[in-house]
Amino acid sequence: MLTQHDAPIIAIATASGRGAVGIVRISAKDIVPLVQALCGRKLKAREATYLPIHDAQGAPIDHVLAVFFPGPHSYTGEDVLELQAHGGPVVLQLLLSRCMALASIEQDGHPPRLPDLRLAQPGEFTQRAFLNHKLDLAQAEAVADLIDASTESAARSASRSLAGEFSAEIHRLRDALIHLRMLVEATLDFPEEDIDFLQQANAQGQLAQLQQHVAQVFQRTQQGALLREGIRVVIAGQPNAGKSSLLNALAGAELAIVTPIAGTTRDVVQQTIQIEGVPLHVIDTAGLRDHSEADEVERIGMSRAWDQIALADAVLMMHDLTRQQDPAYIQADAHIVASLTDTLGRHVPVLHLWNKADAGHPQALKPVTEQDLVVSAKTGQGLPALRQKLLNVVGWQAGASDGVFMARERHVQALREVQAHLGHAHDTLQATHPALDVLAEELRLGQNALNRITGEFTSDDLLGVIFSSFCIGK
Repeated sequence: MLTQHDAPIIAIATASGRGAVGIVRISAKDIVPLVQALCGRKLKAREATYLPIHDAQGAPIDHVLAVFFPGPHSYTGEDVLELQAHGGPVVLQLLLSRCMALASIEQDGHPPRLPDLRLAQPGEFTQRAFLNHKLDLAQAEAVADLIDASTESAARSASRSLAGEFSAEIHRLRDALIHLRMLVEATLDFPEEDIDFLQQANAQGQLAQLQQHVAQVFQRTQQGALLREGIRVVIAGQPNAGKSSLLNALAGAELAIVTPIAGTTRDVVQQTIQIEGVPLHVIDTAGLRDHSEADEVERIGMSRAWDQIALADAVLMMHDLTRQQDPAYIQADAHIVASLTDTLGRHVPVLHLWNKADAGHPQALKPVTEQDLVVSAKTGQGLPALRQKLLNVVGWQAGASDGVFMARERHVQALREVQAHLGHAHDTLQATHPALDVLAEELRLGQNALNRITGEFTSDDLLGVIFSSFCIGK
């Protein structure tokens, strides 16, 4: 959990290693004395100044562009100084050390300029922005999501969230919910009045509209969560069914070793690809077969395969068309499918792929069911249909990325809670004699769930988890 929110902080804000430019960033409630001591002059607000930074002996460390942002008109809401220097790690460390030394030493009997200046923790600059109301929590999370975006669609969606589109939707929902709560509370507060506030104000109609709006926002939020998290797809099946060949075909590169020898894949091989901007984390696993037929290394590989399957968002069950008439092979496949059902339950989709269409007899090129797909990892036959089906089974809608804002799983869970509370409120309101105190409580709980998304009702523990995942200096 992040602490000492009022202490001045400093960090190297650029990635480690060599680069053309590196940035040292300081944030504090008053850094004017330190700025003057460090730069040897006053700096104009939000104007880049080219100047040397000297060490304690007066020798120049580097010539930098110094930019001073007085609070509250800065990223954190406090005074912020950014030093843009040459991007060598040694140079940046020397600049950071010089800033900390000038902040802590006494001169001519005057107290230190910033005696409590310390290194920033991960995400602490953005946390200051949140605490000082420069960003709400959903926007702050979008900062990290924009940095971590692995596709163009994810980056654009994160930019929309950072600009406040997601937060604006949440605020509209909250305002409508507050208005509905006001009607219910008025009825509770003035029971002696011969006025049915709820019926007069069409409370049922307002609640129905609110539920419809929440459903629309929930759908877009689910799409945003898919863009951020991606889809974890595990390829499973017996040895030599073509699992590694499929991974290579989807990735467009020879990532996994492919041989006719059973048990060639001994460990997990993973590659991230994208389909319509959605990241797919495709995982190739060891072939599954009777443990008695495998050596110790292969048995470990199969154990790891089942570990990956248990974490999957979708499973591709590979079947071999050339062995479609082999009773022993079909029986082994059935055993794997039964184990998949026991491991995954009904919430994780399993797509059945019949591979080696290029080698099978034409009469055998028929899927066992209409839901199965016939593919050839060698020629690429059936792969476009497979990509689209993968998106469909996890709920992605074609073309949805244009209006999607970036979201996280916690946002999805919060909106599920809102839907549940509004559903209970609807049931309560439908009763012949509605229990208005229950109705008011369900609406209050729904509002609290919305407030958690933007951080207006958020525990310190959650803040610590969120911001600790950021990079240092952001």
